[in-house]
Amino acid sequence: MISVKGATKRFGSIVAVDQASFEVGRGEVVGFLGPNGAGKTTTMRMITGTLQPDEGEILFDGRPVADDLTAAQARIGYLPEANPLYDEMLVCEYLEFVARLRDLSGPAVRSAISAAVDETGLEEVFFRPVSEISKGYRQRTGMAGAILHRPEILVLDEPTEGLDPNQRVEIRKLVSSLGSERTVILSTHVMQEVEATCGRLLVISRGSIVADGTVAELMEGGRGRTRYTAEIEGDGVTAALRALPGVASCETTAANGRTKVRLESVDGAELRPGIFNLAAAEGWVLWELGREQATLEQVFHELTAAPDEGEAAVVVEEEAATGAPAAAKDSAAAETPAATEDPAATKAPAATKEAAQ
Repeated sequence: MISVKGATKRFGSIVAVDQASFEVGRGEVVGFLGPNGAGKTTTMRMITGTLQPDEGEILFDGRPVADDLTAAQARIGYLPEANPLYDEMLVCEYLEFVARLRDLSGPAVRSAISAAVDETGLEEVFFRPVSEISKGYRQRTGMAGAILHRPEILVLDEPTEGLDPNQRVEIRKLVSSLGSERTVILSTHVMQEVEATCGRLLVISRGSIVADGTVAELMEGGRGRTRYTAEIEGDGVTAALRALPGVASCETTAANGRTKVRLESVDGAELRPGIFNLAAAEGWVLWELGREQATLEQVFHELTAAPDEGEAAVVVEEEAATGAPAAAKDSAAAETPAATEDPAATKAPAATKEAAQ
């Protein structure tokens, strides 16, 4: 369905995306993860055709997007992180506006709006001004605009950003529902969201794809280290445990005459039998011994933790090109109004600019 082959995008001297390659199959719901400034938004905008790669190519069903950009964009629904809505419009007026930009006319407009409203649950606010609806309903409105033309591909950039926990749950359910009939690429920083909605993950760090797989596969791969905790009463605990075969690191703290221990093993080595046998041999009292379940947050940190040198340059991924702070956006240049690439479209919100191209 979607093939990204060696895509590279530069903004001046900053390499925002560096030789990114991956494929997304038809009907997949893929989570796109990465720290701020890693290149997520830039990659997503290249997929939607808003930006063109400096090197490499994006293909839909084997055909380069650049060969017929208008036809490719007709297959995509795109919700940017900065949801582009007109506050002075009613929700129904905004959806009619987007439908016209998508070249829908006559009965097709009403039919498309009715289907999108039903799918996104906007009935309650359909005739209300956009300025008066909640953030959750604003996101739903943006999603409704993105699916009006029944796209095969849905690209959602931080769809739950700024929502409260209840709103996040509702949007997750909506994304899962939308993904049942479409190919979905979803960027987010919320790990629970990824685990609840995505069948596969792509992790990008400093412009490069560093991991690709299911949640289970990424957690199993967590750099080969498994964590254990123990609470032991006895003498010489720290030194003895550090000398135990398979121990990569050992942190200890003293509390109430006992030693609390946190260990990491190398290459997934099982440490519990060795710890138990050592405790018996040394005459220790073993109050607690357990194996920690790795979390997606830990794996994400391991995959994306930046080295001390050069880290600042990564965080400002595209700041040099736009002047916008990367910390406030996923990719500063990627969140710049589409007028940067298409001056003629400056009056339309970002989600509809692609439609107008």
